[in-house]
Amino acid sequence: MSRLVHFEITGNDPEKLAEFYARALEVRSEPSPFLQQYHMLVGDTQLGAVMGRNYKDQVAIAWFEVGDLEAAVGRVVAGGGAVAGDKNTIPGEGLVQYVADPEGTIFGLKQPV
Repeated sequence: MSRLVHFEITGNDPEKLAEFYARALEVRSEPSPFLQQYHMLVGDTQLGAVMGRNYKDQVAIAWFEVGDLEAAVGRVVAGGGAVAGDKNTIPGEGLVQYVADPEGTIFGLKQPV
């Protein structure tokens, strides 16, 4: 069974938008060590991130943890969805991939380390 583990909010000025969310949610905004224009929102745990629309132009993206990324992507495609980006590795965190539902809404799948 999957669970929601992360969210991304996109914006034209991600640094300023991340500062807004950090103040509003009483968390910290930290720039990603891996991607430019990607700012982590961190409280007791990592909540989500704000990123530039140059990565994805959808306003919000939900991320779900899965046990087997390849199998989950296979189920998405078999159900009429599509792959929406390359599979990537986040050091120390696991494998991630954007996919889309049959109506084109993008969401993320993450297989932890």
